[in-house]
Amino acid sequence: MPEPAPILVPPSPAIVCAHTSWALLEVGGADAVAFLHGQLSSDVESLLPGQGQYWSYNSPKGRMLANGVLWRSVAEPGRVLMVLAADLAEPIRRRLSMFVLRAKVTIEDASKRIGVVGVAGPAAAAAAHDALGVTATTWTAVPIGNDATALSLPDDRIVIAAPATRGPLIHAALARNAVIGDADTWRWFGIAAGVPMITSATSDKFVPQTANWDLVGGISFKKGCYPGQEIVARMQYLGRLKERLHAFRTDAEDVAAGARLISPTFGDGPCGTVVNAARDPTGGSVVLAVVQTTAVAAHDIRLGEGNAALLRLLTLPYAVPEAAPLPRTPRMA
Repeated sequence: MPEPAPILVPPSPAIVCAHTSWALLEVGGADAVAFLHGQLSSDVESLLPGQGQYWSYNSPKGRMLANGVLWRSVAEPGRVLMVLAADLAEPIRRRLSMFVLRAKVTIEDASKRIGVVGVAGPAAAAAAHDALGVTATTWTAVPIGNDATALSLPDDRIVIAAPATRGPLIHAALARNAVIGDADTWRWFGIAAGVPMITSATSDKFVPQTANWDLVGGISFKKGCYPGQEIVARMQYLGRLKERLHAFRTDAEDVAAGARLISPTFGDGPCGTVVNAARDPTGGSVVLAVVQTTAVAAHDIRLGEGNAALLRLLTLPYAVPEAAPLPRTPRMA
């Protein structure tokens, strides 16, 4: 059985991306933190001002409608900034707004006035420090002047939220210390980190654990109820995961999110779904895909729908547990 290939090699020590395909929801009001705590999979109420975390917003059936990162404002602790895929910003804003009811909460798609700039690579923290004077600390939002914020993720990516008028200036300052990349480059770094981003093509398809959301810290199993919580908890403690998120490389170009995967070992039906894909600097594409564990073990996974290009397994930067055994049934007396 072939061993997984080593994890991806960054295309550059530091890259800055003005086009990330990420957008920003701004949630404010006296009840904003409590409201989000009751809607999302993460423990929003545990955050101090300036702290951040991964989150997912799930359907009542426990499937991820969207996910991303969020943080509480330093200057306004009752204000929460939520980063998610741009093509889901308005649908998620509308859906969350349906449940505000009498709570003192405002939810705004702030994408037109606040842009998201991404910095990534082994030298991302140094580039941000040299260009902007900020010191990156994981899951801590650092002010950049009076109107911008930099949040460092556990995989060393840095998310910068800045007014649309100031974003180009921040990007230009970073470009003196980093290579300019695009949205495809930004996705590449997310794939290398093994952190999926749900988009419209994959919304409402995956229970969070199958997307490894439990492994990267996007689920709190100690908090109270939220949409889909019963399903997520049952999967964690009583279920048997038959599929997990894995990273792959393929010679195929232009792989799309939502593309179905096939494997002769699994049978005639699809064995998995592409979550994110990006061009690889060495050629072909790299992908994150939720795939049946039996197909992964067989090392014969291919793109479906007429392409049939082989996917070669890559090593993620964290351990992916093997399929859990079936829960033991008490013996009858």
